[in-house]
Amino acid sequence: MVTETVSSVPFLRMQGVNAFYGESHILHGVDLVVNQGELVTLLGRNGAGRTTTIKSVLGLVGQRSGSIEILGQETIAWDTHHIARLGVGYCPEERGIFASLTCEENLLLPPVIAPGAMSVDEIYSIFPNLYERRNSPGTRLSGGEQQMLAIARILRTGAKLLLLDEISEGLAPVIVQALSRMIHTLREKQFTIIMIEQNFRFASGLADRFYVMEHGRIVEGFAASELPGKMSMLNAYLGI
Repeated sequence: MVTETVSSVPFLRMQGVNAFYGESHILHGVDLVVNQGELVTLLGRNGAGRTTTIKSVLGLVGQRSGSIEILGQETIAWDTHHIARLGVGYCPEERGIFASLTCEENLLLPPVIAPGAMSVDEIYSIFPNLYERRNSPGTRLSGGEQQMLAIARILRTGAKLLLLDEISEGLAPVIVQALSRMIHTLREKQFTIIMIEQNFRFASGLADRFYVMEHGRIVEGFAASELPGKMSMLNAYLGI
C-alpha cells in the first residue's frame, strides 16, 4: 500500500459543488479534498455522479457552482483551457485515440501546456509497450495499448493532477496488472490522481483514500487503512 501524503495546500478542494447538464441537476453540494501526491478513488454505482465530478474540475459540464480550488486558486469561473494550464489532465472512458495516426503521432499530438511535461523517452520508459508499437496505426493497437496511450498523452502535456475514468474497463487481467504497475510508477513520481473505477480489486490496492458517491452526493469518505471496517457499508452502496 502506498504511504499517505499530506500537503498544507491540497491540489484540489471542492466545496458545495453543484453541476448541471441543461435542466438536469447532477451534483448536489459535493465536498472533497485531494492532497498533493495522493491517489483518491471515487466509488459508486453507474449514474452516481462520479464522472460529472471529475468533469466539473475542468469545467466540462453545462453549468457549475460552488468552489473548486486547484493549488489554492479558485477556478469555478475559469474556462477549461485556463484550468488545464494549472497541470490538470483528463483521461475519458472513451480514450479518443486517432485511428489514422500512428501510436507516436497520437502521443506527440497534444501541446505542452504546463511545466514538467514528460519527454517521449521518459514516457516510453514507463510504457515499453508503446515504444514497441510506436509506428503502428491506432486501429492496430489493442484495448490495453490504447488505454496506455490515452494516459501517456496526458503526461506529455505537463499535467500533474490526473483524472482517470474507468481505465481498467474491459481489459484482460494481465493488462490491468500492467496498468497497476504504471500507476505505482506515477505515484513514485509524485503525480496526484483521481480515479473512477468499477474494478474494486484494482482500485483498493492503489488508493490512499476513497469517496463513495450516491445520487450526486458524497455519502462517505475514508482512508485506505479503514477499508476492512467499511466493507459492509460498501456492500450496501455498491453490492461488493
